[in-house]
Amino acid sequence: MAFPPASPLASPMAFPIASPLAVPSAAATLSPEQRSALTEYALGGPKTPLAMHAPWLTHLFAGLFIGLALLLVLLLAVQTTKQESLGGLGGRTAFRPRLGFEGQLARVTQVVATLFVITATLVSISGI
Repeated sequence: MAFPPASPLASPMAFPIASPLAVPSAAATLSPEQRSALTEYALGGPKTPLAMHAPWLTHLFAGLFIGLALLLVLLLAVQTTKQESLGGLGGRTAFRPRLGFEGQLARVTQVVATLFVITATLVSISGI
């Protein structure tokens, strides 16, 4: 009289291993269109119509975004802090005096910051 093995690992034939071909996959039940969309998504392909039809434009947005970010960091690092309080606002007149270097630098920084926010929005919409 033969006794069964103590554990399933003792006998290799106790639990036969199914071959990979016998296990159905999700890809076998997909239509060709669904399969190509799944493959494109898995490979990190274009996800928006803009990225599909004008990839050069999305890359331009990304390059502009990185360039503006670096320029903004540089401009903010160059500026000096102002230690004025709100009391300095009362002495202004109706005309604007010529801006010095600090005033021009502040204005350029405002423009670059605005362009940075606009470009960040475009990068977000483009689906990069």
